[in-house]
Amino acid sequence: MLDRSSLSYRLNVGAVLFGPDGRVWVGRRAGVADAAWQLPQGGVDDGEDPRVAVLRELEEEIGTAKVEILAEHPEWLQYELPDAFIRKSWRGRFRGQRQKWFALRFLGTDADFVLDADAHPEFDAWKWVDIAELPELAVSFKREIYEILARDFATYAKV
Repeated sequence: MLDRSSLSYRLNVGAVLFGPDGRVWVGRRAGVADAAWQLPQGGVDDGEDPRVAVLRELEEEIGTAKVEILAEHPEWLQYELPDAFIRKSWRGRFRGQRQKWFALRFLGTDADFVLDADAHPEFDAWKWVDIAELPELAVSFKREIYEILARDFATYAKV
């Protein structure tokens, strides 16, 4: 039996990246069978400012940081990993993630996305979707966060 109470949350940032037409960028996880589509996200290094971290993560995961930050979600949002994922993710040290989310406007062109810029690509495909679609695309344990983001950042989807 897994003792969650002894585990902490991994600090993380996430990006809701809006394209010129108001749709949101989502990527399909690389190397995962039946992978869900998700928003770019990644860990915050010790002492790193979340605004710096989100730009770094975009550069690492999608190959570009040609963006402007529109807003920062006022709360840190968190989710719990299912037990099976705890054992596989981050060497079993975390029960889930505590995330600071940002709304960003993409300033480049689709050609700026380079999914294999990193030696271990996070995504193997990407697409633009309406923000209202986010919850249905998410894996079940992230769905509540995607519902919050779709509601709270909907105003940035207006072109």
